[in-house]
Amino acid sequence: MAEAADFQGTSASPARRWLRRTGALLTGAPLLAGLLQLPAATPADAAGQESLQAAAAKGSVSVAVDSLTPSAPSEGDTITVSGTVTNNGKQTVTGAHVDLQVGPPLETRSSIDTLAKKSADLQGPSGEKVGGKYTEKYSALTPGVAEPFSISVPADKLDLGRDGVYQLAVSLSGKTSAQPWDQVLGVQRTFLPWQPEEAGTKTKTTFLWPLVSSAHMAAETGSNEQQTPVFRDDELAEEIAPGGRLDQMVSLGKGLDVTWVVDPDLLASVDAMTRSYQVRGADGSTTPGRNQEVAKHWLAELQQAVTGEEVAALPFGDPDLASLAHNGTNVAGSLGHLKEATDVADETVDTILHVKPSTDFVWPMDGAVDPSIVKVATSAGADKVITRSDSLQDNLSYTPSAARPIGGGTTAVVADARMSTAFQGDLTRASASSLAVQRFLAQSLTLGLQTGKQRSVVIAPQRTPSVSQAQAMAEALGALQAGGWSESQDLTAAAKAKPDPSANTRVPSASAYPAALRKQELPRAAFEQIARTQGKLDKFKVILTRQSRVVTPFGRAMNREMSTSWRGRGVAAVGYRDGMESYLNGLIDGVKLIQKSETKLSGRSAMIPVTVQNNLVQGVEHLELRLTSKNPTRLKIGGDAYEEQPVAVNGGHAQSVKFTTSANANGRAEVVAQLYTEDGQKYGAPVTFDVKVTEVTPTVMLVIGGGVLLLVLAGFRMYTHRKRAAAREAEDDSAEADDEGDSPQNQADTPQNPESSDTRLTEESAAGSRADAPEQPSDPAPDTAAESADPSGTGERVDR
Repeated sequence: MAEAADFQGTSASPARRWLRRTGALLTGAPLLAGLLQLPAATPADAAGQESLQAAAAKGSVSVAVDSLTPSAPSEGDTITVSGTVTNNGKQTVTGAHVDLQVGPPLETRSSIDTLAKKSADLQGPSGEKVGGKYTEKYSALTPGVAEPFSISVPADKLDLGRDGVYQLAVSLSGKTSAQPWDQVLGVQRTFLPWQPEEAGTKTKTTFLWPLVSSAHMAAETGSNEQQTPVFRDDELAEEIAPGGRLDQMVSLGKGLDVTWVVDPDLLASVDAMTRSYQVRGADGSTTPGRNQEVAKHWLAELQQAVTGEEVAALPFGDPDLASLAHNGTNVAGSLGHLKEATDVADETVDTILHVKPSTDFVWPMDGAVDPSIVKVATSAGADKVITRSDSLQDNLSYTPSAARPIGGGTTAVVADARMSTAFQGDLTRASASSLAVQRFLAQSLTLGLQTGKQRSVVIAPQRTPSVSQAQAMAEALGALQAGGWSESQDLTAAAKAKPDPSANTRVPSASAYPAALRKQELPRAAFEQIARTQGKLDKFKVILTRQSRVVTPFGRAMNREMSTSWRGRGVAAVGYRDGMESYLNGLIDGVKLIQKSETKLSGRSAMIPVTVQNNLVQGVEHLELRLTSKNPTRLKIGGDAYEEQPVAVNGGHAQSVKFTTSANANGRAEVVAQLYTEDGQKYGAPVTFDVKVTEVTPTVMLVIGGGVLLLVLAGFRMYTHRKRAAAREAEDDSAEADDEGDSPQNQADTPQNPESSDTRLTEESAAGSRADAPEQPSDPAPDTAAESADPSGTGERVDR
């Protein structure tokens, strides 16, 4: 439909007259249908009519504005508009020509949004044609063939007036065999910011430049001293390789005045790639990583890019604050992981980038907040929450400054939603990218012209821009920083700016949180699994001699489990959590009891060994092994129902622990071996085995009894032999004494008192005879002194 009749003072075109006649006919159609009792139009007919109307609104020729340079012209500049026109119809377009049309200034930011949504609508206003030589003509446009165009026009030929944003339309007009008159067949509208002189009051603009990726590192590490990291895939190498997404983010951001918003996990992962690392394949096997030089180059470029610029560090792993607030706060330990992620961020960024980052900021997904999200954010130590104006909305005719207090010492840094979302969607086509750039600049200039007062504006784009989106962002930001109405400001300064007293400071309720975002959140089950894994880790680490080898990689992996990057990737998130828990279970099972078969006990007491195997690289300690008898009346362990012994085993070794057992009766007794930590918690699976007790048999008892009897008889024989020898010796002594008493000599010497003298003599003679007699081999050992009170030994002879 021709646009010529849309302006006052022009006559209606043939197309316009045809539309009016069609409208009159349609107006009389109900009466005619009633008279002729025609059937009503079916829904399919209505849908077809709507499709035709939509096709007519878009036109049969598509116009793509691929570039507009300069994006924000000044006086004396020459504006060049280039792109392509493509005939999408079935008929050749003849007499075709491309024209530039400039419309009146757009007064409000909402009018810019409206125009952007209908940028290719033929029925909208397009403005007056520049005309003259500033047009490009084609003899014919063949269906399906794209033809380029490029029109350059001095800025003063556009008759631009006061400062503001103007609509610039590029239209294609021509004829077809079905409609042989000149008409607009396609149009593309864009925006022309016009501020030829420096503004007296410039808007302070903060642009966040995000370096965020998904989780790539696993909790698994190599068993060597360096703990070689294992990556789940090789996608990070693709992102940081030349031309990759993150490579472009660093290359494009270098030289721009931005605030770098960095996930420390990304830095830690790339830093790990600069050394030896492994990559896990789809089949579960690992292969050596080969992108060390790529990682070193990317980090070197990033270190150079952030020099002199502000770096804001997100909590490690970029945890999903909304998921945690809505589904994780009632799960024990979840907030603790967020605090750990915040604490480790500062050290990670400082160590790798050699800059001191700001850790005061948190950034919920898409800047959407409610009271629970703010509460969770501040619980981790952050006192500044980056939100967005479509969440914390203002009912004002202008855009206030970003910073505003929301209570409890917390500052909400409200990013502008229109400018923050300007680079979303598919920007791979040059025309889409160009329109996004011009729309961003238009919003910025219109915002600055609203009040004449200086304000601080923050732009927080999507977390992971694609390459084409990043290129559009860099182009727009470069033009903005070269323009005359804006000046750069870092995020910390924006957060400290004086708040607008009229701005909204009330955090929206939980019911206002977007349903689409809530559907993407991590479920409660995710946080419960994280808590379960943490519980296992807590029990495992107490037995390790080098806890940091396990605690650190698992702690960082649990931070990754809570990452915002899992939104929309629920299956992958479950796989990551399951893989980490499975790996931890494998480590725990590396310290275990060796299974035992039935043990036979052929006596009343014996030693039972139980073996502890340590398949870990490091040693374990602070373990106790308890051996328990299920039938202590039959079999006792260490004199009781059970016995415990401490266990310490070097890495890669096994140790046998021996327990003393005593049997009271024949039969089987069930025995259970169980490892415990020092705090009394069970560790690992128990080992149960049977001990078959066999008492001493009657034959064995008979043999033992016979031996005892022989010993008794031998002792009795020795005793009787010695007793007889002593008796014979006494008789011999008595006979010798009698012979000496009968001799003459003795009789002559007998004193007057014969009885007493004989007695004394007999005793003296007997004493002398015993003293002179030699000692016999069978004589007992010399006796102790008469005063000795010590007990006599067995078989010991004691004179009394």
